[in-house]
Amino acid sequence: MGTCIGVVVGLVAITPAAGFVTVPHSIVIGAVAAIISRLLIDWRTKSNIDDTLDVFPSHGVGGMVGMILTGVFAHSAINGAVEINGLYYGETGLFTAHIIGLIGASVFILVVAFILLKVTDLVTPLRVNAQEELEGLDLSQHGEKL
Repeated sequence: MGTCIGVVVGLVAITPAAGFVTVPHSIVIGAVAAIISRLLIDWRTKSNIDDTLDVFPSHGVGGMVGMILTGVFAHSAINGAVEINGLYYGETGLFTAHIIGLIGASVFILVVAFILLKVTDLVTPLRVNAQEELEGLDLSQHGEKL
């Protein structure tokens, strides 16, 4: 399963950079994202964070790493739309813009998600109680036994 998740994370990470970086740099981006994602999945497994499908460590972190590394490896020789080359090529403007964009998007997402989760929790509980979780969600939520 780890290999499959690593491949998906690599694809998620290279998506923002596709068309802006060289092929060798795309491999670096995918590998770095997969390693960071794996470390976060291992940490999440040991923590109390409830992300059963590892959506955030896989897709969220993979996308963030891809965004940051696009600001590192993008080059105008690959795509003429790039006016400022990446950090790897000695220019800081694109990298800085990507970091600022990432921080802004992250703050926006956290605020909106918090508000939506609070409103949803007023309508229906976000978590089942301990007894329902102990007996299993198939039985407690759907009345099904395996």
